[in-house]
Amino acid sequence: MHHHALINALKASQNWINQFNHGNLDYCVASYTEGAQLEVIPMGRFEGRKAIREFWQGIMQSGAADLCYRKTWLKLIDDNNVQLGSEWSMNIGHGVITLEQWQRQADGHWKLTHDAFEILEQY
Repeated sequence: MHHHALINALKASQNWINQFNHGNLDYCVASYTEGAQLEVIPMGRFEGRKAIREFWQGIMQSGAADLCYRKTWLKLIDDNNVQLGSEWSMNIGHGVITLEQWQRQADGHWKLTHDAFEILEQY
């Protein structure tokens, strides 16, 4: 069963990337739990969907696109929790994802409870 958790969390992350690249703010924000935390170095910490929405809306409005993950790793915590990290790049910069904490919800959907990444360079 463990490999199913890894596969499903990875699919949830890949779906998030795809929807981000299509400018689907609502999908991206709905992929976070209500009390999720987003930490972005050096921009700050954003708690809850409202603050997370404002952050991603600003990023999307800036013209960010072509998000791509490379050298992705997954860590199984248990059947309902998976951690992910990766290098990322897009047309406006690149950096590293230090932690995406994906959690399976009661309805079977996987959502982010914690998201932490660093912007290493902005173009």
